[in-house]
Amino acid sequence: MNLGQRIEAFAKLGEFFTQFSTSKMEKNETDEFNPILFDALKMQINRAHEFNGWFTKENVLKAFESWSEALNVENLKKWTSTYQIDENAVPKNIAIVMAGNIPLVGFHDFLSVLLSGNHALVKLSSNDKHFLPLIAKFLEYYHPYFKNKITFTEEKLIGFDAVIATGSNNTTRYFDYYFGKYPSIIRSSRNSVAIITGKETKQELEALGEDIFQYFGLGCRSVSKIFVPKNYNFDLLFNALFKFNDIINIKKYENNYDYNKAIYLMSLFKIKDNGFVMLKEDPSYASPIATVFYEFYDELENLLLKLEAEKEVIQCIVCNENDLNFVKFGQTQHPKLWDYADGIDTFRFLLNI
Repeated sequence: MNLGQRIEAFAKLGEFFTQFSTSKMEKNETDEFNPILFDALKMQINRAHEFNGWFTKENVLKAFESWSEALNVENLKKWTSTYQIDENAVPKNIAIVMAGNIPLVGFHDFLSVLLSGNHALVKLSSNDKHFLPLIAKFLEYYHPYFKNKITFTEEKLIGFDAVIATGSNNTTRYFDYYFGKYPSIIRSSRNSVAIITGKETKQELEALGEDIFQYFGLGCRSVSKIFVPKNYNFDLLFNALFKFNDIINIKKYENNYDYNKAIYLMSLFKIKDNGFVMLKEDPSYASPIATVFYEFYDELENLLLKLEAEKEVIQCIVCNENDLNFVKFGQTQHPKLWDYADGIDTFRFLLNI
């Protein structure tokens, strides 16, 4: 199976995903894969919250919707066109240790390994272990080529040539110990930030709410901290974020909000609170759930120097200034196929092993 055929396979997968959107789950009766896969995937989406309280139906569907938009022939060809791919290269066994903080968070690694012609040896997170095996079934049903390309295991990883592992700052120490002698990409926790200049429209600030609240702020592309100019009027931000106030009705989120608020009040921390999210002045980047840290800045140029110096803990920067390094408001959870986590080119890594 050559690259073009693998691209066609994943484009077909993207087409299959279009049946699962935030507006509806609707079976396309003409899709040849539906008799065995649509109902199974629909059931897992409906039950996802039972296995992981953060995997609400809406958030799971957002993940599938995002991938359905990304997986088309045009995007896949644009992504892979910048690489020299040797179709005669001997496939390598690539171990993938997946995180489970948001739905399908490890899918890009899975996609990269298979699209590059290698074998995927996957160790799933217990927090997200039901979707990828069904996706693998789709690929195997589409073409028998994939039957020998995908292996899932709960045992100790053995027999691999390279590894891609994603985890917390604590688990990465173990990854370094166990996988350090292999070619590897090892990712730890990162957070995303937003720079507010004071010139934002209400629509832009509302879009920032998507960056903050989607997936409950659990993703590395979720905005956990904002930088604001001195004397910024926070009412502008709170008014724009009000459209997301229903998030407090999610019990798991509400419990975290109540707990963190109690901690702040008992510790006599000063917070700004609107009843469903708290703003706390803090130099750190990783804020607790239902909290967004903020920090004041004087000059944008100085702030950019600071962020550049601390880029190892930052995934992306949201701002409406015209800069290619910035992500537009509302777009952090919609990365392109070529927007690599931690800025590490996964595809090139796989081709150069």
